Amino acid sequence: MRRSIPILTEQGLPDAPALARKGRGTPLAIAHRFESEARARADDGWPGDADAEADTQADAAPRTEVREQRVRSLLSRNDSPDIPFAVALNPYRGCEHGCIYCYARPTHAYLDLSPGLDFETRLVAKVNAVEVLERELDAPGYRPLPLAIGSVTDAWQPVERRLRITRGVLQLLERTAHPYTVITKSAGIERDLDLLAQAAAARRAHAALSITTLDPALARILEPRAASPQRRLQAVRRLSDAGVPVAVGIAPLIPFVNDGEIEAIVQAAARAGAQAVFHTVLRLPWEVAPLFRHWLQTHFPERAARVIARVQDLHGIAQAQRRGSDGHAPRDYRADFATRMRGQGPWAQLLGQRVARAARSAGMTQRLPELDATQFVAPSRLRQGCLF
Repeated sequence: MRRSIPILTEQGLPDAPALARKGRGTPLAIAHRFESEARARADDGWPGDADAEADTQADAAPRTEVREQRVRSLLSRNDSPDIPFAVALNPYRGCEHGCIYCYARPTHAYLDLSPGLDFETRLVAKVNAVEVLERELDAPGYRPLPLAIGSVTDAWQPVERRLRITRGVLQLLERTAHPYTVITKSAGIERDLDLLAQAAAARRAHAALSITTLDPALARILEPRAASPQRRLQAVRRLSDAGVPVAVGIAPLIPFVNDGEIEAIVQAAARAGAQAVFHTVLRLPWEVAPLFRHWLQTHFPERAARVIARVQDLHGIAQAQRRGSDGHAPRDYRADFATRMRGQGPWAQLLGQRVARAARSAGMTQRLPELDATQFVAPSRLRQGCLF
């Protein structure tokens, strides 16, 4: 299977920012955790070879590739107590937005693809999503709980403009009167405002937009192909004006990178018409940790150590695990259901208090109203109605 650049192990990640690439969250095709073979660049002593290879990689502009896939199931269920939904739906795998902090990056390992560059350049489109969803909604004993759309991808990333898989899903949910929530960083959500407004009027839908920073320069390197912060605020306004309840997520909060913007983001969200605001702290599962560390060294080398130390504080990492030993990478994250989203300790408490206080000052809540699941009509019943 072709790779954009050679796979790099965590130990083989370059220390210098030489591989930064405009428009991509990371230039690295880091090896995933299931990789049976690992390769790293080595200097064989021939003058110029290492530099030539680095130049070739830096100059290469990997194109976004989309593989169409026919899936057998679409709905995924979870019982995690810290996640506010029980059933999720994702029309795509991977995400072209390229957010360096994305906790979903490790899911690409299940495709034998890199959670690094491949995650944002080698996408999978579930082209039979509507057909499969209709079958799942018709299953005997199906219980209609609100579907969370876009939990590990962005349902309105650029490829949706052409494939319109998300729109087909929303049309089916509207026909069956099924409740759902959506979360996105894309202004493309406005293309489906008609469906969202119709469902929201019946208390069957609400939306959330993630706004991590108001600084366009930071956004360009943090989440390079997502809509600009101001464009997302404009989408919040248009959704709100159409009657769609909207929340803004400051997700994630990254110490010494965007945590100074909490109050400004909440105020901007309130002015745009958002009803609620929520936050999560930076999570660094699996391959995300070395990718994020490399990103910090590239863009904020002077504060990289301080950022990582505070992230480790937020996740309760013991001092003995912070530097790594015996060939093991440092530990930056603990996937504890009780604390992984909001963190723990005094710094986590301070962040939570700031968000809550800013929300109160802006007249916002931290949760949108419950959705109505009693209106659902199974697809088979709709088909039977057409016979009479």
